[in-house]
Amino acid sequence: MRIAIVGVTGLVGRVMVQVLEKSSINVTEFIPIASERSVGKEIYFKNQSYKVLGMEEGLKRKPQIAIFSAGGGTSLQWAPAFAAQQCFVIDNSSAWRMEEHIPLCVPEINAHTLSPEKFIIANPNCSTIQMVMALAPLHRQYRLKRLVISTYQSVTGSGSAAVRQLQDERICRPAVTRFYPHPIDMNLIPHGGNFLPNNYTTEEEKLVHETRKILEDSEIGITATVVRVPLMGGHSESVNAEFLREFDLDEAIRHMTGFPGITIQDSPADNIYPMPKFAEGKDDVFVGRIRRDESQPKTLNLWVVSDNLRKGAATNAIQIAEYIIHHFNLDL
Repeated sequence: MRIAIVGVTGLVGRVMVQVLEKSSINVTEFIPIASERSVGKEIYFKNQSYKVLGMEEGLKRKPQIAIFSAGGGTSLQWAPAFAAQQCFVIDNSSAWRMEEHIPLCVPEINAHTLSPEKFIIANPNCSTIQMVMALAPLHRQYRLKRLVISTYQSVTGSGSAAVRQLQDERICRPAVTRFYPHPIDMNLIPHGGNFLPNNYTTEEEKLVHETRKILEDSEIGITATVVRVPLMGGHSESVNAEFLREFDLDEAIRHMTGFPGITIQDSPADNIYPMPKFAEGKDDVFVGRIRRDESQPKTLNLWVVSDNLRKGAATNAIQIAEYIIHHFNLDL
């Protein structure tokens, strides 16, 4: 299988390489691609050195699957060119997510939206992925009515410049460039993405629209507040979920426990609950602090944690690739 990773030198791209190495995919040709400033750099895949290629040269190699993590502009420009060669493009940017004809896929939930005729596939936003993983088994049983979401998102979700800002501030080193408009160390910034005319941010809007598309229910009421926190281990979310149907709490927990990719950590008496420090480097989504909302009926509180670079980006993309290979009879 000829596999390309576009944006291979970035934060997510490097994690994609790690996840691909451990996947079930038989990679017969590894094609690392990045911007012109990274061309010629060395990338290691399965202990072998590869030179990073530019977009044109990478396209000439005719990969069968190309996993993009290079920004929306790059995806809009180049994904159609790869797809025109019948290469499946799995795109990690927001460029294609809300296009009606483009699958927005979390394989455990809606792999049925993939097909051999759809060559561009959108990887959802990291914070959306972990939340819908926890909610999908509950939605199937009880039908979601409304979600109130607060996220606590790692600086790794903003890229390497944000990580450098946090590292510089932590050791009191003057930052060469500042990614955020305020200090992030010892601080919380209620600002993820760009502000919109309605005073919500683009990150908050993604949680609204992507959740509805993935769960295939445009009637779910959703409101969200995104907060950046001075961590590098993963994203955390407080989710208040109101359902149309009544639920039994123990039964609801069983539905989540039996869902692939979910790990329940919920023993408050023993101080057991999900934390980003311990989710880092893991592929599962961790759910805890599971309890009824005692202020209104049919409502549940959840605390959801996941490594945003793993299941929130790289792992989900590789899982999509595995599904395509195993179900669409690609030439191995």
